[in-house]
Amino acid sequence: MRAMHVLSMNGILIVNKPQGMTSHDVVDVVRRLYGTKKVGHAGTLDPMATGVLVILVGKATKLSDSLIASEKEYDATLTLGARSSTADAWGRLEISGNRVDFTDDEIRAIFSRFIGEIEQTPPDYSAKKINGEKMYNLARRGKAINAKPQKIFIKDISISNISLPDVSFKLVCSKGTYVRQICADIGDFLNCGGYLSRLNRTRSGAFTLEQANSLEELKKMNTTQIEERLLRV
Repeated sequence: MRAMHVLSMNGILIVNKPQGMTSHDVVDVVRRLYGTKKVGHAGTLDPMATGVLVILVGKATKLSDSLIASEKEYDATLTLGARSSTADAWGRLEISGNRVDFTDDEIRAIFSRFIGEIEQTPPDYSAKKINGEKMYNLARRGKAINAKPQKIFIKDISISNISLPDVSFKLVCSKGTYVRQICADIGDFLNCGGYLSRLNRTRSGAFTLEQANSLEELKKMNTTQIEERLLRV
């Protein structure tokens, strides 16, 4: 991979984050592509998640706070019948053994409870900090975590498909919303357990998946083509 030898490179790059990479991994790739260390992102995606990751290059890093605060949209799948140590498919699963043969109406009734302003307790394995240390570091060391509930806003949550034990849904929400915790909470309401098995961010603020670049495509581009992918600010 070759770096761009330019004195100043500023703008926003929308990346379709692949599964298995952290948001910081993507930042490192972009730093090499644009030949600058001044690169950040506006809203973390977990390694399991895919989709819109807003990358800020050069002077655009100053926009981080305002862009992180923007509304997010997701396409996700909840799998019922088990609980996960991380609330997603990459954690340690514990099968509940309880019934999951719910009617569509029963499932929709539970989902409807999550519309509007609600309180959500962040999952133990999250990047949220307690006394300056990330919660997932505390969790990995077996430390007791007593995270305080946070107010979030769910603008819309709509079920797109029910094929039990899987329930696919779309979500429009405020910053700071943990979709995997919503899945875990729904599983608890239904008394059967539940975890996030798929997550794709389709929009972050004004930026959509249709605008996103794959890292593999970017790596194959020449210097001029890579530069043209930056949205100027």
